Amino acid sequence: MDEEIQEVELRRRVKYHVQRDVLDELGVDKVAEKSDFKISLKEKFKDAVRCTGPKFKSCFFSVVPLLSWLPQYPLRENIVGDLISGISVGIMHLPQGMAYALLAAVPPVFGLYSSFYPILIYFIFGTSKHISVGTYAVMSVMIGSVTERMAPDSDFMLPGNDTNSTIIDTFSRDAQRVKIAATVTFLSGIFQLLLGLVRFGFVVTYLSEPLVRAYTTAAAIHVIVSQLKYSFGINPDRYSGPLSLIYTILKICSLLGETNIGTLVVSIVSIVGLVIAKELSALAAKKIPIPIPVELIAIIIATVASWQIDLKTKYKVEVVGEIPSGLQGPVLPAFSLLGSMIGDAFALAVVGYGIAISLGRIFALKYAYKVDSNQELVALGLSNSVGGMFQCFAISCSMSRSMVQVSTGGKSQVAGAVSAVVILVILLKIGELFEELPKAVLAAIIYVNLHGMMKQFGDICSLWKTNKVDMVVWVMTLILTLLLNPDLGLAASIAFSILTVVFRTQLPKYSLLGQVPGTDIYKPVEDYNQVKQIPGLVIFRSSATLYFANAEMYTDALYEKTGVDVAKLLSHKKKLETKRLRKEKKAAKKAKKDAKKKAKETAGHAYKNQGAESELSEDELDFSDVESNAHELSVKKQINVFTVEAGCVPNTDSALPEAIILDLSPVNFLDTVGVKTLRNIYKDYGEAGVEVYLCGCQRDVVESMEKGDFFNEKVTKSILFSSVHDAVLYCQEGNKEAMPGTHF
Repeated sequence: MDEEIQEVELRRRVKYHVQRDVLDELGVDKVAEKSDFKISLKEKFKDAVRCTGPKFKSCFFSVVPLLSWLPQYPLRENIVGDLISGISVGIMHLPQGMAYALLAAVPPVFGLYSSFYPILIYFIFGTSKHISVGTYAVMSVMIGSVTERMAPDSDFMLPGNDTNSTIIDTFSRDAQRVKIAATVTFLSGIFQLLLGLVRFGFVVTYLSEPLVRAYTTAAAIHVIVSQLKYSFGINPDRYSGPLSLIYTILKICSLLGETNIGTLVVSIVSIVGLVIAKELSALAAKKIPIPIPVELIAIIIATVASWQIDLKTKYKVEVVGEIPSGLQGPVLPAFSLLGSMIGDAFALAVVGYGIAISLGRIFALKYAYKVDSNQELVALGLSNSVGGMFQCFAISCSMSRSMVQVSTGGKSQVAGAVSAVVILVILLKIGELFEELPKAVLAAIIYVNLHGMMKQFGDICSLWKTNKVDMVVWVMTLILTLLLNPDLGLAASIAFSILTVVFRTQLPKYSLLGQVPGTDIYKPVEDYNQVKQIPGLVIFRSSATLYFANAEMYTDALYEKTGVDVAKLLSHKKKLETKRLRKEKKAAKKAKKDAKKKAKETAGHAYKNQGAESELSEDELDFSDVESNAHELSVKKQINVFTVEAGCVPNTDSALPEAIILDLSPVNFLDTVGVKTLRNIYKDYGEAGVEVYLCGCQRDVVESMEKGDFFNEKVTKSILFSSVHDAVLYCQEGNKEAMPGTHF
C-alpha cells in the first residue's frame, strides 16, 4: 500500500512543459505531413486473390491447424496428461451423450455417435486446446424442439389391441426424428462453414456475456421441464411455438395423478445419490488428482439394479432399450426438409458457435495462446455437417467436460482424440450393456449437471450493482427465451440487446466542460468542484456519436446547456427586422410628403417673386433629389435605432457567449444528418453573432464533413482544432483576423 502511495506521489511530481503554436486542422496536416495514400478496392482484391508459395502454405496450415501443431507436439511433456484427461472426459461422454440424446428426442445411442464423429473432425480443424466439444444440453433441447415439432407423437399413432385404444409406433417415430435431427444439424454446419469462409466470426460479438448467460439459464429451464416426464413416468402432449413451456407445465401438473411411483422413486434416489456423490467428489478432489466419474458409477449401479429387480416389467419403468453395437454408415440428409428448418438451423449455428468461442477465448487468455474465431466456425461447421451425415445431432462445447479436461492435465487437442477413442470402444463393445438403464437416471444426471446454470440467477444482483442496462438485458433475455422458446427467444434477445445500444446513443450524457486550474485538461463542470467554465466560452461535449437517431436531441441539449435558444433568438430578430422595415417605410412616406409640401411652398414663393409669369403644376415639379435625401436620412436614423434595440451584430447581448467549442472526440462517425446538424448549428449561431469551433475530430469525421459539403469558401478547416485547449487559446487571444497557428 505504501509503495502504491509513493508511486502516485512520484507521478504527481512529474511535470512537463510544451511550447508550440496553436494548431487548427490545416496546421496539423501541414506539421504532421498528412498522407493521402489509400489502397484502392481493386488493389485490395488483387492482393486477396494473389497466390504465392508462402501465402498458400500459411493459408493451408490455417485451414488444417493439425498439420502445424502436431509435428511440434512435445510428446514427453504432454502425452501423460492428455491420456489421463482424454480417458476422464471420454468416461463423462458416455452418460452425458445418452442423457442429452433424450433432450434431442432421439434414441440414446445417437448421443454416443455425436460424441465420436464431431470430436475427430474438431481434432483436425479446431484451434482451441482445452475445450471439450460434443453433446451440450442447450443445443440438445433446441434440436428436441425441432424434432418433436416436425415429428410429433400424433403422427405415429396405431390402433391398439383394445377398442378405441391407440399405441405409438416408436420405431417409425424415432427413425423420422433421427432423420430430422441429422438434417438440421447438417444445415447448421453448412451455415457455420459458410460464415467461417467469408470471415464472419465477428458475429459472436452480438452475443454479450449477460445475454449468453441468461439464454443458457432459460434453456436450462426448458431442459428441466422437458425431462419431468421421465422423472414422473407420464406422457404429456407436445406443444410448440410461443408459450409452449407454460402449456407443458400446466399439462404436466394435470397429469401428476398418473405418476408412475416406481419411476419417481428411481428419479428421487438417483438425484439424491448424485448430489451427495458430487459433494464428496468435490471434497476428495483436493487429495485425488483424477476426478471420480460419478455419472459413470451411477449408470452402472442403476443398470445393474434395473436388471436385477426387473424394473421394466415389474414397475413399468421406462428404460433405454436397444443400443446397437458398431458404427453407422454415412447417410445423405433429407433435403426435402431443409426449407422448413432454416431458422432453427441458423439459431443452432449461432448459439453453438457463441458458446464454443466464448469458452475457448477464456482458456486461450488463461494459457496464453490464440483462438482463431473464423477457423473455429469452420471447425464447428465441418463437425456438424459431417456429423449430420453420420446421424449425429448438433454439438458445441461443455463447461463441465472442459473443466475436467483442464484439471486432469489436458494440454492439447490430443485429449479430445483420446476421448473419442474411448467412445469408440464403448460403441463397439460396451454400449449394449446399458440397455436396461432407466431413463429417469439419465434425467437425474441432467438435473444435477444443470445446477451450475441455475446459479447464474445470481447475476441479477451483481449486474444491478454494476450495470443496470446489462441487468435489464439479462432479465429480458430470460423472459423472452422462456416465453418464445430457444429459437425465437434468441432472435428476440439479440434484437433487444441491440436496441439497448441504440437507446444508449439516443440518451447520452451531455456536458459543459471547464478547465482544471493550471492545466490543459477539461472536465465536466458538474462532476468536479474545482473545474470552472471559461468566461465567454461554452465547451460542449456529448458522450455518444452524432447520427440521425440523436441529432435533434444533440441540438436541443446544446440550446439547453448554453441557455440560448438560437431558433427563438433568430425569430425575435426577424420580427425586429420586420418592424424596422415597417418603420423605415413609414418614415420614407412621411419624408416624401414633407418634401412635396416644401417644394409646393417653394414653388409658390417663386411664383410671387416672378410675378406669376408661368403656371406650374405639381406634376411638373422634380422632387427626386429631395425625396432621396430624405429617405437616406430616415434609413440611417432607423438603423441606429435598431442597433440599440436589438443589439445584434456585433454581438452585444451579455446572455450570448462569445464562442462555442464543440468537442467531437467521442464522435467516431457522422452520417448525412449529423453533418447537416453541425452545419445548421454553425450557421444559426453565426447569424446570432456567436463563433462556433470544432475540436477533436477524427479523420473519418472530417472526411464525412468534406463529402457532406460542410466546408466552402466561407467555412474552412480553420474552425477545426486538434484539441479543446487549442480552440480555447485561439478564442481567448481574440485575434480573429489572423489565421490560427500563430504562436500565443
